[in-house]
Amino acid sequence: MSTYDEIAEWYDGWVSQSMREDVYFPAVEALMGQVAGRRICDLACGQGRLARHLADQGAFVVGIDLSLKLLAIARRHEEAQPRGIAYLRADAQNLNGIADAAFNGVVCHMALMDIPELSPTLHSVARTLRPGGWFVFSILHPCYHTPRSGEMALPEGTVRTVASYFAEGHWRSNTRPGPPGKVGAYHRTLSTYVNTLPLVGLVLERLIEPRALGNIAETRPVWGEVPAVLAARCRKGTPDPSFCEG
Repeated sequence: MSTYDEIAEWYDGWVSQSMREDVYFPAVEALMGQVAGRRICDLACGQGRLARHLADQGAFVVGIDLSLKLLAIARRHEEAQPRGIAYLRADAQNLNGIADAAFNGVVCHMALMDIPELSPTLHSVARTLRPGGWFVFSILHPCYHTPRSGEMALPEGTVRTVASYFAEGHWRSNTRPGPPGKVGAYHRTLSTYVNTLPLVGLVLERLIEPRALGNIAETRPVWGEVPAVLAARCRKGTPDPSFCEG
């Protein structure tokens, strides 16, 4: 069972239904590039808003999630307006039932930090990618979202406060209005993310730390000073078992 089953209806109402309303999605879209005609996996697809966007761009989309209730919502959207999206229930940590080399690309938008185990998840992603395929993910920026982080008002303006950066593991904040306040998330250091990639054969190609603009910058000016989100693009290569964390 997924913890998101507990908040599925709330989450469907909380997220914007259009990816164009997601201020951090342009960074992810830039990293993916053209998707038309490509077989794409929307990993941890939730209620399918990104899957629908990709299908509208001409991609052949498979949405995968662990939450039965979120998948039911995604399928309702598909029934109301068919796009040819296949929604499957699977655990991202093993992707059982998904064939090797099934996808040209895998995207995981604002969900990798919700999955308990990073290494098996990335291994599953690499396994299901075709040679040279890409993996694009976005997460809460691990340097500025930690088990103890917040904001402090100073005479010169609001600043982001961070502590417990090295305390990896599950955390939940009673002050967060979004999923970290509802079901929590898993914090990992930036080096944990980056150093795990070559171990499973994913080569980091590019990082983007989008700066908040528009309404977000006006209502939460701190995100114009430091990045709230980190987005990355990787390419499937060959695992490097000799790579050592350090």
